Amino acid sequence: MSKPDKSLGHPINPGHFGASKVVSGKGALEIPKPRNEQVAGIGLEKSLSAISQGIRQEISHCKVAPGQNFRLKDCVTRSKVGERLRDSERSALGARLGEQLNQLQMLLYSGKQRGLLLVLQGMDTSGKDGAIRRVFSHVSPLGVRAHAFGAPTPLELEHDFLWRVHAVTPALGEIVVFNRSHYEDVLVPIVKGNLGSEVIKRRYAHIRAFESLLNDQGIKIVKCFLNISKEEQKKRLKDRLEDPNKQWKLQPSDFEDRALWNDFQHAYEQAIEQTSTSEAPWYVLPADSKHYRDILLTQLLTHSLEQMGLPTPQPKYDLSGFDLD
Repeated sequence: MSKPDKSLGHPINPGHFGASKVVSGKGALEIPKPRNEQVAGIGLEKSLSAISQGIRQEISHCKVAPGQNFRLKDCVTRSKVGERLRDSERSALGARLGEQLNQLQMLLYSGKQRGLLLVLQGMDTSGKDGAIRRVFSHVSPLGVRAHAFGAPTPLELEHDFLWRVHAVTPALGEIVVFNRSHYEDVLVPIVKGNLGSEVIKRRYAHIRAFESLLNDQGIKIVKCFLNISKEEQKKRLKDRLEDPNKQWKLQPSDFEDRALWNDFQHAYEQAIEQTSTSEAPWYVLPADSKHYRDILLTQLLTHSLEQMGLPTPQPKYDLSGFDLD
Protein backbone atom coordinates (compact mmCIF):
# COMPACT_ATOMS: atom_id res chain seq x y z
CA MET A 1 0.00 0.00 0.00
CA SER A 2 1.42 3.33 -1.02
CA LYS A 3 1.96 6.12 1.44
CA PRO A 4 -1.22 8.26 1.72
CA ASP A 5 -1.21 11.91 0.72
CA LYS A 6 -0.72 13.94 3.90
CA SER A 7 -1.81 17.14 2.18
CA LEU A 8 -5.49 16.13 2.01
CA GLY A 9 -7.69 18.62 3.74
CA HIS A 10 -5.18 21.49 3.61
CA PRO A 11 -5.47 24.64 1.44
CA ILE A 12 -4.27 24.21 -2.11
CA ASN A 13 -1.36 26.34 -3.27
CA PRO A 14 0.79 26.23 -6.43
CA GLY A 15 3.43 23.52 -6.30
CA HIS A 16 1.99 22.02 -3.15
CA PHE A 17 -1.06 20.04 -4.31
CA GLY A 18 -2.29 19.72 -7.89
CA ALA A 19 -1.44 21.75 -10.96
CA SER A 20 -2.32 25.42 -10.88
CA LYS A 21 -2.44 28.23 -13.44
CA VAL A 22 -1.02 31.65 -12.62
CA VAL A 23 -2.45 34.28 -14.99
CA SER A 24 -0.09 37.06 -16.09
CA GLY A 25 -1.04 39.32 -18.98
CA LYS A 26 -2.36 37.29 -21.91
CA GLY A 27 -0.75 34.02 -20.94
CA ALA A 28 -1.07 31.44 -18.19
CA LEU A 29 1.79 29.55 -16.60
CA GLU A 30 1.13 25.89 -15.80
CA ILE A 31 2.87 24.84 -12.61
CA PRO A 32 3.48 21.08 -12.73
CA LYS A 33 2.59 18.88 -9.81
CA PRO A 34 5.71 17.51 -8.06
CA ARG A 35 6.38 13.86 -8.91
CA ASN A 36 6.28 12.60 -5.31
CA GLU A 37 2.88 14.20 -4.72
CA GLN A 38 1.52 12.73 -7.96
CA VAL A 39 2.58 9.29 -6.73
CA ALA A 40 1.10 9.93 -3.29
CA GLY A 41 -2.24 11.00 -4.77
CA ILE A 42 -2.39 7.98 -7.09
CA GLY A 43 -1.36 5.75 -4.19
CA LEU A 44 -4.13 7.04 -1.96
CA GLU A 45 -6.71 6.56 -4.72
CA LYS A 46 -5.63 2.96 -5.28
CA SER A 47 -5.57 2.40 -1.55
CA LEU A 48 -9.12 3.71 -1.11
CA SER A 49 -10.39 1.55 -3.98
CA ALA A 50 -8.88 -1.56 -2.41
CA ILE A 51 -10.22 -0.64 1.03
CA SER A 52 -13.71 0.01 -0.35
CA GLN A 53 -13.69 -3.42 -1.97
CA GLY A 54 -12.66 -4.99 1.33
CA ILE A 55 -15.41 -3.14 3.19
CA ARG A 56 -18.07 -4.27 0.71
CA GLN A 57 -16.92 -7.86 1.13
CA GLU A 58 -17.00 -7.50 4.91
CA ILE A 59 -20.54 -6.12 4.82
CA SER A 60 -21.66 -9.10 2.74
CA HIS A 61 -20.26 -11.37 5.45
CA CYS A 62 -22.11 -9.37 8.11
CA LYS A 63 -25.46 -10.09 6.47
CA VAL A 64 -27.56 -12.77 8.17
CA ALA A 65 -29.16 -15.06 5.61
CA PRO A 66 -32.83 -16.03 6.06
CA GLY A 67 -33.11 -19.29 7.95
CA GLN A 68 -29.47 -19.20 9.02
CA ASN A 69 -28.57 -20.92 12.29
CA PHE A 70 -27.27 -17.71 13.83
CA ARG A 71 -24.93 -17.28 16.81
CA LEU A 72 -23.33 -14.01 17.92
CA LYS A 73 -20.17 -15.81 19.03
CA ASP A 74 -19.47 -16.44 15.34
CA CYS A 75 -19.45 -12.68 14.64
CA VAL A 76 -16.46 -10.40 15.21
CA THR A 77 -16.63 -7.21 17.27
CA ARG A 78 -13.41 -5.78 15.81
CA SER A 79 -12.50 -5.82 12.13
CA LYS A 80 -9.05 -6.58 10.74
CA VAL A 81 -9.83 -4.32 7.78
CA GLY A 82 -10.70 -1.48 10.16
CA GLU A 83 -7.60 -1.98 12.28
CA ARG A 84 -5.34 -1.63 9.22
CA LEU A 85 -6.81 1.73 8.19
CA ARG A 86 -4.51 4.74 8.51
CA ASP A 87 -5.91 8.02 9.79
CA SER A 88 -5.58 9.65 6.37
CA GLU A 89 -7.35 6.73 4.67
CA ARG A 90 -10.16 6.70 7.20
CA SER A 91 -10.65 10.45 6.87
CA ALA A 92 -10.63 10.42 3.05
CA LEU A 93 -12.91 7.38 2.86
CA GLY A 94 -15.35 8.85 5.37
CA ALA A 95 -15.56 12.09 3.39
CA ARG A 96 -16.08 10.25 0.10
CA LEU A 97 -18.80 7.97 1.48
CA GLY A 98 -20.44 10.91 3.23
CA GLU A 99 -20.75 12.83 -0.04
CA GLN A 100 -22.15 9.76 -1.80
CA LEU A 101 -24.74 9.38 0.95
CA ASN A 102 -25.60 13.07 0.64
CA GLN A 103 -26.19 12.84 -3.12
CA LEU A 104 -28.31 9.68 -2.81
CA GLN A 105 -30.37 11.15 0.02
CA MET A 106 -31.13 14.19 -2.13
CA LEU A 107 -32.37 11.91 -4.92
CA LEU A 108 -34.56 10.04 -2.44
CA TYR A 109 -35.98 13.25 -0.96
CA SER A 110 -36.62 15.02 -4.24
CA GLY A 111 -38.12 12.00 -5.98
CA LYS A 112 -40.46 10.96 -3.14
CA GLN A 113 -40.99 7.54 -4.69
CA ARG A 114 -39.26 5.40 -2.05
CA GLY A 115 -38.27 5.62 1.60
CA LEU A 116 -35.68 3.97 3.83
CA LEU A 117 -35.92 2.73 7.41
CA LEU A 118 -32.68 2.10 9.29
CA VAL A 119 -33.10 0.07 12.49
CA LEU A 120 -30.23 0.28 15.00
CA GLN A 121 -30.07 -2.19 17.86
CA GLY A 122 -27.26 -3.15 20.20
CA MET A 123 -26.22 -3.56 23.79
CA ASP A 124 -25.87 -0.43 25.93
CA THR A 125 -22.89 1.75 24.81
CA SER A 126 -22.75 0.02 21.39
CA GLY A 127 -22.87 3.46 19.76
CA LYS A 128 -26.36 3.94 18.39
CA ASP A 129 -26.47 7.66 19.31
CA GLY A 130 -22.95 8.34 18.08
CA ALA A 131 -23.49 6.52 14.78
CA ILE A 132 -26.61 8.56 14.06
CA ARG A 133 -24.86 11.80 14.92
CA ARG A 134 -21.76 11.18 12.80
CA VAL A 135 -23.07 9.21 9.81
CA PHE A 136 -25.86 11.69 9.12
CA SER A 137 -23.72 14.77 9.70
CA HIS A 138 -22.94 14.58 5.97
CA VAL A 139 -26.52 15.01 4.76
CA SER A 140 -29.19 17.69 4.75
CA PRO A 141 -31.60 17.44 7.71
CA LEU A 142 -34.42 17.72 5.17
CA GLY A 143 -35.89 14.26 4.72
CA VAL A 144 -33.97 12.63 7.60
CA ARG A 145 -35.57 11.87 10.95
CA ALA A 146 -34.47 9.88 14.01
CA HIS A 147 -36.80 8.34 16.56
CA ALA A 148 -35.74 6.78 19.87
CA PHE A 149 -37.88 4.12 21.53
CA GLY A 150 -38.01 3.75 25.29
CA ALA A 151 -40.27 1.75 27.56
CA PRO A 152 -43.91 1.89 26.34
CA THR A 153 -46.09 4.59 27.87
CA PRO A 154 -49.45 3.73 29.50
CA LEU A 155 -51.24 4.88 26.33
CA GLU A 156 -48.99 2.75 24.12
CA LEU A 157 -49.60 -0.29 26.33
CA GLU A 158 -53.33 0.06 25.64
CA HIS A 159 -52.65 -0.69 21.94
CA ASP A 160 -50.91 -3.48 20.06
CA PHE A 161 -47.12 -3.39 20.34
CA LEU A 162 -46.65 -2.11 16.77
CA TRP A 163 -49.11 0.80 17.14
CA ARG A 164 -46.46 3.26 18.33
CA VAL A 165 -44.02 2.07 15.66
CA HIS A 166 -46.21 2.37 12.58
CA ALA A 167 -46.96 6.01 13.35
CA VAL A 168 -43.29 7.03 12.91
CA THR A 169 -42.26 4.94 9.90
CA PRO A 170 -40.83 6.78 6.86
CA ALA A 171 -42.95 8.69 4.40
CA LEU A 172 -41.92 8.50 0.76
CA GLY A 173 -38.78 10.57 0.34
CA GLU A 174 -37.65 10.09 3.94
CA ILE A 175 -34.85 8.29 5.73
CA VAL A 176 -35.94 7.41 9.25
CA VAL A 177 -33.56 5.97 11.84
CA PHE A 178 -34.91 3.93 14.75
CA ASN A 179 -32.69 4.15 17.83
CA ARG A 180 -33.94 0.90 19.32
CA SER A 181 -37.20 -0.22 17.81
CA HIS A 182 -40.12 -2.65 17.80
CA TYR A 183 -37.54 -5.34 18.61
CA GLU A 184 -37.43 -4.11 22.19
CA ASP A 185 -40.93 -5.61 22.51
CA VAL A 186 -39.54 -9.10 22.01
CA LEU A 187 -36.05 -8.74 23.47
CA VAL A 188 -36.98 -7.36 26.88
CA PRO A 189 -39.92 -9.77 27.45
CA ILE A 190 -37.66 -12.73 26.59
CA VAL A 191 -34.97 -11.64 29.07
CA LYS A 192 -37.38 -10.54 31.81
CA GLY A 193 -39.75 -13.46 31.27
CA ASN A 194 -42.79 -11.17 30.91
CA LEU A 195 -44.37 -13.03 27.99
CA GLY A 196 -44.83 -16.69 27.15
CA SER A 197 -43.07 -18.39 24.25
CA GLU A 198 -46.26 -18.59 22.15
CA VAL A 199 -46.83 -14.83 22.44
CA ILE A 200 -43.22 -14.17 21.46
CA LYS A 201 -43.59 -16.52 18.50
CA ARG A 202 -46.68 -14.62 17.31
CA ARG A 203 -44.85 -11.30 17.73
CA TYR A 204 -42.09 -12.50 15.42
CA ALA A 205 -44.75 -13.33 12.83
CA HIS A 206 -46.32 -9.89 13.28
CA ILE A 207 -42.92 -8.22 12.84
CA ARG A 208 -42.20 -10.11 9.64
CA ALA A 209 -45.64 -9.20 8.26
CA PHE A 210 -45.26 -5.56 9.34
CA GLU A 211 -41.87 -5.22 7.64
CA SER A 212 -43.22 -6.94 4.54
CA LEU A 213 -46.04 -4.38 4.43
CA LEU A 214 -43.56 -1.50 4.61
CA ASN A 215 -41.52 -3.06 1.81
CA ASP A 216 -44.66 -3.37 -0.34
CA GLN A 217 -45.25 0.36 0.17
CA GLY A 218 -41.78 1.25 -1.16
CA ILE A 219 -39.90 1.43 2.15
CA LYS A 220 -36.53 -0.30 2.10
CA ILE A 221 -35.54 -1.70 5.50
CA VAL A 222 -31.97 -2.08 6.75
CA LYS A 223 -31.52 -3.55 10.24
CA CYS A 224 -28.18 -3.36 12.04
CA PHE A 225 -26.99 -4.91 15.26
CA LEU A 226 -23.96 -2.97 16.50
CA ASN A 227 -21.83 -5.75 17.92
CA ILE A 228 -19.51 -4.83 20.78
CA SER A 229 -17.61 -7.09 23.16
CA LYS A 230 -18.33 -7.25 26.87
CA GLU A 231 -14.82 -5.91 27.50
CA GLU A 232 -15.44 -2.88 25.27
CA GLN A 233 -18.73 -2.19 27.03
CA LYS A 234 -16.93 -2.25 30.39
CA LYS A 235 -14.38 0.25 29.07
CA ARG A 236 -17.10 2.63 27.83
CA LEU A 237 -19.16 2.39 31.02
CA LYS A 238 -16.04 3.05 33.09
CA ASP A 239 -15.27 6.08 30.92
CA ARG A 240 -18.75 7.47 31.58
CA LEU A 241 -18.48 6.83 35.30
CA GLU A 242 -15.19 8.71 35.55
CA ASP A 243 -16.07 11.64 33.29
CA PRO A 244 -18.48 14.16 34.89
CA ASN A 245 -19.44 15.38 31.41
CA LYS A 246 -20.67 11.90 30.47
CA GLN A 247 -22.29 10.76 33.71
CA TRP A 248 -25.68 12.09 32.59
CA LYS A 249 -25.79 9.24 30.06
CA LEU A 250 -25.83 6.58 32.77
CA GLN A 251 -28.89 4.96 34.31
CA PRO A 252 -29.33 1.97 36.64
CA SER A 253 -30.57 -0.25 33.82
CA ASP A 254 -27.14 0.02 32.14
CA PHE A 255 -25.61 -1.96 34.99
CA GLU A 256 -28.62 -4.23 35.52
CA ASP A 257 -28.63 -5.24 31.85
CA ARG A 258 -24.86 -5.81 31.88
CA ALA A 259 -25.41 -8.43 34.56
CA LEU A 260 -27.81 -10.09 32.10
CA TRP A 261 -25.34 -9.94 29.19
CA ASN A 262 -25.65 -13.61 28.20
CA ASP A 263 -29.44 -13.51 28.39
CA PHE A 264 -29.60 -10.49 26.09
CA GLN A 265 -27.12 -12.09 23.67
CA HIS A 266 -29.35 -15.17 23.43
CA ALA A 267 -32.44 -12.99 22.98
CA TYR A 268 -30.77 -11.10 20.13
CA GLU A 269 -29.71 -14.36 18.49
CA GLN A 270 -33.30 -15.58 18.53
CA ALA A 271 -34.76 -12.29 17.27
CA ILE A 272 -32.23 -11.92 14.45
CA GLU A 273 -32.60 -15.54 13.37
CA GLN A 274 -36.40 -15.30 13.35
CA THR A 275 -36.69 -11.98 11.49
CA SER A 276 -33.82 -11.71 9.00
CA THR A 277 -35.61 -11.91 5.65
CA SER A 278 -34.78 -11.09 2.05
CA GLU A 279 -37.03 -8.01 2.34
CA ALA A 280 -35.60 -6.83 5.68
CA PRO A 281 -32.19 -8.38 6.35
CA TRP A 282 -30.13 -8.07 9.52
CA TYR A 283 -26.48 -6.98 9.43
CA VAL A 284 -24.24 -7.64 12.44
CA LEU A 285 -21.59 -4.90 12.27
CA PRO A 286 -18.38 -4.98 14.35
CA ALA A 287 -18.63 -1.93 16.61
CA ASP A 288 -15.67 -1.99 19.03
CA SER A 289 -14.09 0.68 16.80
CA LYS A 290 -16.37 3.71 16.63
CA HIS A 291 -14.71 5.16 13.54
CA TYR A 292 -14.85 1.96 11.53
CA ARG A 293 -18.40 1.23 12.69
CA ASP A 294 -19.47 4.54 11.16
CA ILE A 295 -17.64 3.80 7.88
CA LEU A 296 -19.32 0.39 7.64
CA LEU A 297 -22.73 1.87 8.32
CA THR A 298 -22.27 4.67 5.77
CA GLN A 299 -21.10 2.18 3.14
CA LEU A 300 -24.10 -0.05 3.86
CA LEU A 301 -26.52 2.87 3.52
CA THR A 302 -25.02 4.10 0.25
CA HIS A 303 -25.13 0.58 -1.18
CA SER A 304 -28.75 0.14 -0.07
CA LEU A 305 -29.78 3.44 -1.67
CA GLU A 306 -27.91 2.61 -4.87
CA GLN A 307 -29.79 -0.68 -5.08
CA MET A 308 -33.06 1.27 -5.10
CA GLY A 309 -32.23 2.71 -8.54
CA LEU A 310 -33.37 6.21 -7.64
CA PRO A 311 -34.03 8.29 -10.78
CA THR A 312 -33.06 11.92 -11.18
CA PRO A 313 -36.30 13.90 -10.69
CA GLN A 314 -37.66 15.70 -13.72
CA PRO A 315 -38.82 19.35 -13.52
CA LYS A 316 -42.54 19.83 -12.87
CA TYR A 317 -42.77 22.64 -15.42
CA ASP A 318 -41.73 23.18 -19.02
CA LEU A 319 -38.59 25.28 -18.61
CA SER A 320 -37.89 25.78 -22.32
CA GLY A 321 -39.74 29.10 -22.41
CA PHE A 322 -37.76 30.69 -19.60
CA ASP A 323 -34.82 32.95 -20.31
CA LEU A 324 -32.55 35.04 -18.12
CA ASP A 325 -31.39 38.46 -19.26
